Amino acid sequence: MDGSRVVSPNEWLAARRELLDRERELIRLRDEVSAQRRNLPRVRVNKTYVFDGPKGQETLADLFGKRRQLIIYHFMFGPGWKEGCVGCSFLADHIDGARVHIEHRDTSLVAVARAPLPQIEAFKERMGWRFKWVSSSGSDFNYDHHVSFTRNDMIMGYVYYNYEVREFTSEDLPGVSVFYKDDTGSIFHTYSAYGRDAEALCGAYSYIDLTPLGRQEEEGHWQAWVRHHDRYVD
Repeated sequence: MDGSRVVSPNEWLAARRELLDRERELIRLRDEVSAQRRNLPRVRVNKTYVFDGPKGQETLADLFGKRRQLIIYHFMFGPGWKEGCVGCSFLADHIDGARVHIEHRDTSLVAVARAPLPQIEAFKERMGWRFKWVSSSGSDFNYDHHVSFTRNDMIMGYVYYNYEVREFTSEDLPGVSVFYKDDTGSIFHTYSAYGRDAEALCGAYSYIDLTPLGRQEEEGHWQAWVRHHDRYVD
């Protein structure tokens, strides 16, 4: 249907009801997919990972706090970078408002990047974020979860990312991983998503997608319009 066509209220209502059926179908499908995600098998995490945080070194188990579930956002921010990834920053702008609600569902949410902690702290202060963010510098964590790549990967020109082998584009890429800790203290990896497959974490898109102009993104230029929130001209 042509979105620029002007119609009578009755015609609009008929078109809206037709779309409503599709929207409710999508909600049902999303619920089914979410249930399937929750029922994925788990992989025990046997390696001890150590991170640098504002209060010193912490293990993966420490990042849970007193909660049983942990969401890690793999922030695309490497050693020596002047600032964090624009797309990751767009997503990170959504974290602080949601965090209090997430934490009340027995879940901790922590960002992890390979950049050293002073570099992270400086950028975090600039952006005004309050969520917990630790450095995996000196740890295999990013490499084991396929969001950072070795010099050999770069030389070869191909990396394993988002469950497939693809051309190398950056030494660090974004993603999200989920972990569960049982009553014995054992930790399990339950889920990971990468690139646009983690797009649901960017709530601003849900608002933008309601509008007639939509995202206004060119084919092949996903998020090209996004800026760090202190870099928009107006």
